[in-house]
Amino acid sequence: MRTLAYDCDVLVIGGGIVGLSTAYAITRAAPGTRVTVLEKEPGPARHQTGRNSGVIHSGIYYRPGSLKARYAVGGAAEMVKFCAEYGIAHAVTGKLIVATERAELPRLHALVQRGRENGIPVRELGAAQISEYEPEVRGLAAIHVGTTGVCDFVGVARQLAEASGAEIRYGARVERIDRRAALGVAVRTAGGDVVRGRVLVNCAGLYCDEVALLTGDEPGVRIVPFRGEYYSLARGELVRGLVYPVPDPAFPFLGVHLTRGIDGGVHIGPNAVPALAREGYGWGVVRPREVGAVVAWPGAWRMARRHWRYGAGELRRSVSKGAFTEAVLRLLPAVTSDDLVPAAAGVRAQAVLRDGGLVDDFLIREGDRAVHVLNAPSPAATASLPIGREVARRALGVLEGV
Repeated sequence: MRTLAYDCDVLVIGGGIVGLSTAYAITRAAPGTRVTVLEKEPGPARHQTGRNSGVIHSGIYYRPGSLKARYAVGGAAEMVKFCAEYGIAHAVTGKLIVATERAELPRLHALVQRGRENGIPVRELGAAQISEYEPEVRGLAAIHVGTTGVCDFVGVARQLAEASGAEIRYGARVERIDRRAALGVAVRTAGGDVVRGRVLVNCAGLYCDEVALLTGDEPGVRIVPFRGEYYSLARGELVRGLVYPVPDPAFPFLGVHLTRGIDGGVHIGPNAVPALAREGYGWGVVRPREVGAVVAWPGAWRMARRHWRYGAGELRRSVSKGAFTEAVLRLLPAVTSDDLVPAAAGVRAQAVLRDGGLVDDFLIREGDRAVHVLNAPSPAATASLPIGREVARRALGVLEGV
């Protein structure tokens, strides 16, 4: 009777690309395992997955040996293969990382070394060689990373959902979780449905810390949402492919960059400003409860004190189109303010530790009958297939032990 009471073996919360990749990986690793995915939106990939630059990252930025480095490098090749197999729009374009100031040259050289440590082919370019790839871009030096590309991540998510064979329930916002170590988990949705599973997997993205707390597990981090604002480039012919600045290694953000997407349009951005809601895609979206949760977390204040100068610059670019244009001009001198057309924003779910540290790597933790994905911002879409396998491995391990 107890077996018949379960609606599924593994209950996944979150229908973004990581949750759907996890469902896909579980059913491939253990055929016959019953998987249900609960997604609060009416379709998949409505938030981080569907609101990013669409870039298949090479893995050059990430610390050798980290999950981000391992999963991005392997995941990029897998993502290209997956897209080719299922006819999903994609292209391997390569990208430039361009130093525009002398102070950036040591950091650019460090990226070359990091790329080589991560097994990524990198070509170093002098100022005159930049125009071979991007005639309108100017800089003191650059590196070309050939394995970077672009793809339709929403299309990937849809294909993962279909190929997984899992039951996907859309419009199923989680309201309550009852976990009992001896029995399993029961989740009640806003519609009043109750779904029972043996093991819960938390891939809730912007709400992953709240889901962990609902489960009864202290995640040790809180999600602080950062909005990334984009513009489209009216004169798309100014940019051939992908152009990035040299990032500041103290922050997990890559800076304002230029991306020719799979649709042929060129997007510019994002910046990174604190959002006033987890789905705060504009300054007018304010959710006091969510703001209060961030303010109540000691790590948020410590982070703000540590990085306020960086944050002030990002805020300036948010409220001033002219300031945003200045950031673009460093890379693309031919651009004007009139060339920038506002585009849809995204929100990054950044996990922040109690001491104010920004969690730099992917973070996956386990509890009784639960696996929580607590930090999976960029390059999680690129790395979603290996992330999904790792989460699936842990979930199946928990399932075997119950």
